[in-house]
Amino acid sequence: MTPASSLASSTGPKLAFQNALDALTQRLRESRGFRHKTDIAGVVSSLAARLPRGVEDLGQAVAVGDDCAAIADGQGYLLFAIEGLVSDFVSSMPWFAGYSSVMVNISDIYAMGGRPLAVVDALWCDGLKAAAPILEGMAAAATTYGVPVVGGHSNTRSAQAKLAVSIVGRANTLLSSFNARDGDRLVMAIDLRGHFEDPYPFWNASVGASGQRLRDDLEVLPQLAESGLCDAAKDISMAGVLGTSLMLLECSGKGARIDLDAIPRPPDVDFDRWLSAFPSYGFVLSVRDEHVDAVLDRFQDRGLAAAVIGTVDASRQVVLEQGPARSTLWHFDAQSFIGAPSGGS
Repeated sequence: MTPASSLASSTGPKLAFQNALDALTQRLRESRGFRHKTDIAGVVSSLAARLPRGVEDLGQAVAVGDDCAAIADGQGYLLFAIEGLVSDFVSSMPWFAGYSSVMVNISDIYAMGGRPLAVVDALWCDGLKAAAPILEGMAAAATTYGVPVVGGHSNTRSAQAKLAVSIVGRANTLLSSFNARDGDRLVMAIDLRGHFEDPYPFWNASVGASGQRLRDDLEVLPQLAESGLCDAAKDISMAGVLGTSLMLLECSGKGARIDLDAIPRPPDVDFDRWLSAFPSYGFVLSVRDEHVDAVLDRFQDRGLAAAVIGTVDASRQVVLEQGPARSTLWHFDAQSFIGAPSGGS
């Protein structure tokens, strides 16, 4: 084989890897989960422009962009969050939508290092019959996770089903999207003991599982915060693990290199779909290097998958790596993702 033909034979596979990764990066940028998150930037800036100076910051311990508002009250932090569900999901899967509305709020509280106290709901639907499965799903999740539904708002004379649920909780020590530092390891922790709720991207490892096990799995998060092993985390949302990483990194004013091959995944699941999965239990954490092994052990001792998937840096770019290929997923200096104010250090 001549040197020229040897070079061509090695370049071909490399080019194929690069083209495949570039195409994946483009699909992620155009995905529904990413687009929903980039919409946040316009809402945040529009609201901020309409508030009198000082009203946008009334004692919050963290800026807008975290999983919950956190208000210091002298005894730790009061946590407050809300989730709205898209109408097509509520209409097509009413029981699971009700269940998920409680579950995802609970995940937000734990992602901040807190523990939930109670939820309230706002429900619109066409008649009590349509409301029944939604309420049954909410009650099932409240029972499973031990978090009561204490009130809310209802309208059973609406032509379109809509649901939003709000939660309060309390944290002694915060996990925050604004605390990632240069040199941190990005850790993904996820429960792989589930399945997709077709046709949606929801990875359900909750329904049918032991409530005690689910509560104990979530308890890992506040224990990490209170032990000083971690101070930066975010729960994996509709934008998937990579979109969630973007949100955390933007809040902290950082960038990262992420190894796609290191991402924990179940067998026999399409990788594109997995990257856009919204799991019932899934978190991205930014961990100091000296604490990584201890953090991984906490999750793995619970039977949860946990792995280092990348390294935080000061570049303000998020670069995906797979085999010999590299592709820039996002450059925050060129375009914001959710428009969060940077708290980077």
